[in-house]
Amino acid sequence: MKFSFVAVVGLALAASPAAFFSAKAAESPHATRAVRVSVDGRAVSRAIADRASGALKDFYASRNNRPLWADDGIIGTSAQVFLRILDEAALDGLKPSRYRPDRIREMIANADSGNAEDVARAEVSLSKAFARYVRDVRRVKSGVGVEFADRSLQPGKLDYARILRAAAHVRSFDRYLKSMGWMSPHYVEVRDILRTARTQGLDPHVIETIRLNLERTRYLPAPSVRHVVVDAGSARLWYYQAGEQAGTMRVVVGAKETQTPLLVGSLNYAVLNPYWNVPDYLVRNNVAAKILAGRTLASMHMEALSDWSATPARLDPAVINWRAVASGEHDLRVRELPGPHNSMGRIKFIFPNDHGIYLHDTPNRDLFAKDDRHLSNGCIRLEKAWVLGRWMMGKSLEDQAKGAGTEKAVPMTASVPVYLTYVTITRDKKGRVVVRPDIYGLDQSKR
Repeated sequence: MKFSFVAVVGLALAASPAAFFSAKAAESPHATRAVRVSVDGRAVSRAIADRASGALKDFYASRNNRPLWADDGIIGTSAQVFLRILDEAALDGLKPSRYRPDRIREMIANADSGNAEDVARAEVSLSKAFARYVRDVRRVKSGVGVEFADRSLQPGKLDYARILRAAAHVRSFDRYLKSMGWMSPHYVEVRDILRTARTQGLDPHVIETIRLNLERTRYLPAPSVRHVVVDAGSARLWYYQAGEQAGTMRVVVGAKETQTPLLVGSLNYAVLNPYWNVPDYLVRNNVAAKILAGRTLASMHMEALSDWSATPARLDPAVINWRAVASGEHDLRVRELPGPHNSMGRIKFIFPNDHGIYLHDTPNRDLFAKDDRHLSNGCIRLEKAWVLGRWMMGKSLEDQAKGAGTEKAVPMTASVPVYLTYVTITRDKKGRVVVRPDIYGLDQSKR
């Protein structure tokens, strides 16, 4: 991909977060133990029950006061991975001192004695710091500009017990910590870029751009949540479930003049063989101009309608004052008929929002080969619409859409959250930091 501006940080970036944390954990005096002190597990559980309070007490009680961080009475390497994250909390715009990582390290050192009370003290302190940090880092800051079309998806203040339960039920707690599994992979990637960038004599504007990108990925959910992410910066889409990326594809997004907004909503139904309601400005500047030049609505597979109701009357094109339409004196509803020629393709996915934004198929397949795919009127054109549909619906819909067909709505068995964002920071194949062209000007507007 070609870029108008490239920022290179050194010769290459540091290793992945997992490798970074693993290396740091290995350096810690508490990462491994030459001698394992025998600790009574029941005594540790009793001590945890006595020490935990509030939401932490509820969490531990739900697991019979089994420790999360201690294994056989030994605070393991998971704690060192987490402490390294706390040391770097400034990357998240947070103060490391709020979580008292040095005090927790002292507690872990004391727990090496094998005393059940000391183990419980370190255990509960780790859980409290972890829950506080996750709640803080998940909090979306004001001024990001994202709109929640579905208010139920707006992040709220997370409960400590809920945060800890989520961590306790993952397949690998170590992996969850190393990957910061409570955050979106997009956030973790930008955070890792910021870590590396801060070690160079880098242009302050680039650092600020990275921080702006970090905020635009903070509201994205963790991969444990089944959801779709569309990034208008790279013109790509990802979908996630069960803690993993389930797929990705190229998309076409809004042009500079007709931007795809920062928006969050719930996809709840698909439309097969859809009509396309032509935007007013295209009716004026494109359709009316072609009619005045001798084209017909029929040749463009379009029809004019009396109004925007659910049951409009079709209008005879011969009685329409096309000059008044072209000049803007008269607004006219025009829609493109279903079929292989339709700009929506064979399927579109709807999530209610005030911008008229949705995800849809397209017959113009050549667009996905372009490096710059900021070409739409704001909606998202999908490279693999049927693949995404099969994932969301749990079944293929292609057979139902064959032939000329008529428009048909197909509800989803469960709605799927969709998150539209805008990321201009990435890495090239050599691992160097790249700043993409700021097509929408969002990196400049906040400075």
